[in-house]
Amino acid sequence: MEITDLTPAEHRVWQAFSLGEGVDFRESPDDDARAGASWGPERTLRAEVLRALLLNGPTREGETAGMKVTGARITGRLNLMYGAVEHPVRLRSCHFEEVPDLYGAQVRALVLSDSVLPGLTAGNLRVELVLRISCCRIAGPVRLAGAQIAGAFFVNGAELGTPSAPDEPHAPDSPDPEGEAEAVLQLNHAVIGADVWAVGLVAHGQVRLNGTTVAGQVNLDGAVLNAPGGVALYAETLSVGTDLRAMRLRARGTLNLSGARIPRHVNLAYARLSRPGGTALRASSCVVGELWLREAAPVQGAVNLRRSQFDLLHVPPEVWPGEVKLDGLAYQRFAPHLPAEARLPLLEREAAGYLPQSYEQLTAAYRTVGDEAAARTVQLAKLRRHRRTLPPYARIWGHLQDVTVGYGFRPMRAAGWLLVLLLIGALVFALHPPRPLKSDEAPDFNPVFYTLDLLLPIIGFGQEQAFAPEGWYQWLSYLLIATGWVLVTTVAAGITRSLSRQ
Repeated sequence: MEITDLTPAEHRVWQAFSLGEGVDFRESPDDDARAGASWGPERTLRAEVLRALLLNGPTREGETAGMKVTGARITGRLNLMYGAVEHPVRLRSCHFEEVPDLYGAQVRALVLSDSVLPGLTAGNLRVELVLRISCCRIAGPVRLAGAQIAGAFFVNGAELGTPSAPDEPHAPDSPDPEGEAEAVLQLNHAVIGADVWAVGLVAHGQVRLNGTTVAGQVNLDGAVLNAPGGVALYAETLSVGTDLRAMRLRARGTLNLSGARIPRHVNLAYARLSRPGGTALRASSCVVGELWLREAAPVQGAVNLRRSQFDLLHVPPEVWPGEVKLDGLAYQRFAPHLPAEARLPLLEREAAGYLPQSYEQLTAAYRTVGDEAAARTVQLAKLRRHRRTLPPYARIWGHLQDVTVGYGFRPMRAAGWLLVLLLIGALVFALHPPRPLKSDEAPDFNPVFYTLDLLLPIIGFGQEQAFAPEGWYQWLSYLLIATGWVLVTTVAAGITRSLSRQ
């Protein structure tokens, strides 16, 4: 391209390129790129001119060439497909009329902050430093699948996609919504050498990070993800070096983190997750350090944590939804530390029904922090829940053990029952002593020790063998013997459980 073919605005950019100097076309710092369609020729650049500069522009010895343009209207399609750009590219607060095509390109740094674009095609892009689309307004999809960015990716404050009309019907739930519509941000299978910085991102559609590797953290603090009836964040098998931060996140649609590997925190404090009638949070088969939902709003939709591993679950009871999926979930501790009665309702919400492993896991978590009383409460709740799954005839013995000694987890209750029966028996037999079997050999009758002989099948005081009650008193003695056996066997079972835990 000859320099004589350039407009005055393009000539300014051409002259500044070899020196790496910036060209600012803005009339004021408050210029909004959304009004760029009305900008005149004095701030209009042709995409073919920018392409010629970036791929084969003039350089000067001792100077670092680079493109730094602010506040320009860019007409035509900036086509850098498979191109190798050896200079940094900074096109801030610009208005692009067509979708730039950087598929397979190699650039040192790409900065499009505060610009307005109809979309961005940059699959398999290679960036030596950073990629910035901060505060951009991009109506169409941002395609960065397979990109490799040596530094960080900045998309903070950007607005991607087009908001749906308030009365526009949402797509119905689907068993596999991931492939229903094109994502507004496609960063799947990308490799990021530092962080993904997406604070305050607004996405009207799906954000796709499945299979992505991020060496640092993913920061979605204050982001708004709108994909009603679909998947708002599709991040299956995401691998993060440190944290996934999403404090104050607003998500309408599923957060899908299945198979993710996040060694420190998934921080959803103060978040609002909503997908009524579907799954709001799917974090199955994950390995995560800590999951935080502190001060979050009650989740609207199911939560799926099946087969995942966590060191800590910091989730207040009121945050859990009406349906959870916990089969195979493993964790070390729950926070905040609460009585077992506050955590047990969660296990009743299991979609698959009664799962013994969920009770054992909660028991182990309480024992980890040394709360043995809470652990016993969970075990008692487990046996009661199991009893509801048995046929009616098998529940009778369970009810009897529960009422008497709480399946052995309430041994003081057995002492109370024994004391009550001892008082009843002693009083009855004191008023109506049984006749001696051999009057000349029988010891003096003692109603207290006679009742103890009936209640305790192992210990004998010689009273039971020497006296024989008659009539309904004989039936009372049978009842005391049978009840004594129940109490002794259940207490023995409780002692056996305690010893096995030790």
